[in-house]
Parts: sequence; structure tokens; C-alpha cells
Amino acid sequence: MKTSISLAIASLATVLLSSVTHAAPIEAEAASGQTAVIINETDYCIFLPPKYGGDIAESEDFAVAFCTKPNLPGAPNARVLPDGFIASSHYVVNSSKGYVQITGRIDRSKYGLKANDGGGQYDLRAPVGSKMTGYNAFVQLTEPDDEIFCIRACKNKADCPVNKSTYGCKKVLGGDYS
Repeated sequence: MKTSISLAIASLATVLLSSVTHAAPIEAEAASGQTAVIINETDYCIFLPPKYGGDIAESEDFAVAFCTKPNLPGAPNARVLPDGFIASSHYVVNSSKGYVQITGRIDRSKYGLKANDGGGQYDLRAPVGSKMTGYNAFVQLTEPDDEIFCIRACKNKADCPVNKSTYGCKKVLGGDYS
């Protein structure tokens, strides 16, 4: 009798472990759209509210990655930026510090962002579960009211200042916004 109970418990354990193994991909899929990448001056992603017309600050915890092109390597299940949303962008590589940065102008109307949206900041803490492929940290500010954006991906977390979200792109990351 003890042997059949032991076999039944072992069989149940095998079934349960099998279920856990099959559940793992579902958990990984839940975080899709939370990974961005900066490859070069034309191939990169930024985070935006998941819904057209969303508020930047109100979506900080659940924003999703949008890329300049579909299926960029390193950005699984990211969405594609609306045509004309990026009005200009300026790419900078700082090899000595190990970061890349993009600054520029957006056309807020292409994604229904409001003229009175003062913007907000995205980084490793928000959106929850977000990351930047190939880098240890990132910081992005998007300011629909001024129609500018900036994003920096850093090897060293100290080069991505995340404690100045109310200062705006020009003070936090500097750069070209023409």
C-alpha cells in the first residue's frame, strides 16, 4: 500500500512540475513590450502610454516600448511608433562613459498626446519590468507640452540620472532639440 501511495505522489509531483515548466513561457510573455533597444540613430525605441492619447506621467508604471521600425532585435513585441511622431532626433555616443543618447522633437498629435501634458519620466523602475537591451540602466523623459523627448541608455547607472524627473530633458540630459 505504501508503495502505491508513494508512486501516486511521485506521479502527481511529475505532473505539477510539468505544469510549472509549461507556465514559464506565459510569465515571460506577460512582460513583452517592456524591453527597448537603441541600436543606432535610426533604429531605437522609446516608451509611451499603451493607449493612444494617454497621459505620460499617469502611464509611468505600465508604458510600453515603441520602436522606429517593426521587429527590432532586442525589443520583443514592441510596438511601432506612429508615422511622423518623431519629428527630429539626434544620436550621441559617449564611448568613454558607455552610454548612448537620443534627443529630439516629437509631433504629439500623431499619438494624440495632449498639449497640456507636462510629461514624465520612464526608467528601470517605471514602467514596471522595463529594461534596455545591452545596458544596465536608462532614463527617458517625454514632454508633450514642449514636443520634445530624450532617452539615454547607460552601462553605468550613475550616468542615467533618474532623480530629476521634474527638471525636463534639457536640464537632465542636455542635447540637441532642433
